[in-house]
Amino acid sequence: MRVLQVERSLPRFAAARIASRPLALRLGEADLPEAPGPDWVTLRPKLSGICGSDLATVFGRSSRWFEPIVSFPFVPGHEVVAETDTGDRVVVEPVLHCKIRGITPPCAACAAGRKNRCENLSAGHLSPGLQTGFCASTGGGWSGAFLAHRDQLHPVPPGWSDEAAVMVEPVACSVHAALAPSSEADRCAVVIGAGTIGLATLAALRSLRSEITTLIAVAKHPEQRRLSAQLGADYVAEPSELRRAVRRATGSWILDNGQLTGGADMVFDCVGSSESLADAIAVAAPGATIVLAGMPGHVGLDLTALWQRELRLVGAYAYGPEARAGGRHSFELAMELISSRDLARLVSARYPLDRHCEALEHASQAGRRGATKVVFDLGLEKRR
Repeated sequence: MRVLQVERSLPRFAAARIASRPLALRLGEADLPEAPGPDWVTLRPKLSGICGSDLATVFGRSSRWFEPIVSFPFVPGHEVVAETDTGDRVVVEPVLHCKIRGITPPCAACAAGRKNRCENLSAGHLSPGLQTGFCASTGGGWSGAFLAHRDQLHPVPPGWSDEAAVMVEPVACSVHAALAPSSEADRCAVVIGAGTIGLATLAALRSLRSEITTLIAVAKHPEQRRLSAQLGADYVAEPSELRRAVRRATGSWILDNGQLTGGADMVFDCVGSSESLADAIAVAAPGATIVLAGMPGHVGLDLTALWQRELRLVGAYAYGPEARAGGRHSFELAMELISSRDLARLVSARYPLDRHCEALEHASQAGRRGATKVVFDLGLEKRR
């Protein structure tokens, strides 16, 4: 079968980083991995999304933190709608936790239902891999077929389009971020970044956090600003306007050095760059919570404000039972949000695997080109 595969090659990763081209990725033929046990099924992807973490990997920009929890060669693709051998459509919950790895008893996090915090991502009967799409034993969605454990599968609701279904995993991540632990007194929130995660976080905050009365979005490009307003932002600002927007919304003052006297109660960094995190810290009120919803890379920052203003910096990774929603799972909430806010419209472009360079370039420039979610369409492979 045809696959897009990442192999361990430091020279390729270095060249990819320098050239800003996906030189760490190769299109070729590969066999389906052998199923680790009876609870595993073969899935045939229909659509598979391109995520920011995928882009960081194939362009050689991912953090070395991931080295012990991935295994090579791996096939990317963890935002997937696929068909089983019986023709049922499913979406995949990609975290490879204790149960999937055949580990008993499970770690404390998995036993508590927090599978996104699993401690055994390199153990059990699978190769190391934090998720499907980063594990040599499972394959991934950028291929003709891959393996998944039955525990990972969520049925696609009847009547849903493939575009709606492929949005479930990223929207579940955004739901998890929007419901991150914070004060019940929060009234003003800022969302920095208006890609897939940023836009879905806006929609989740507006739908699931009724106590937040003022929602400010930071968006660089015209289509991003239009969608931000449609999905619930009260104010939409360009990055250079952020501090003024927060000052006006909160009644704060700007000091001579540009520092705000107050700020927003919650800030969601949906970009993960040094610049976006610096902006998040700059507009957070004393005692505020900053949520890292976008995967951060290497950042070098002055953290004085984090200390002096007693800010809380928290990560939001993957999904799970949401305490703020009565223990309902992020995937369930994501499906409701996709239906109620028509988030299938965020799927902007589809490509076959053999146009992967074009697809990845499009995804890396999505905002500038008026797009949001770029996906691989495996049906196009069959029709070629």
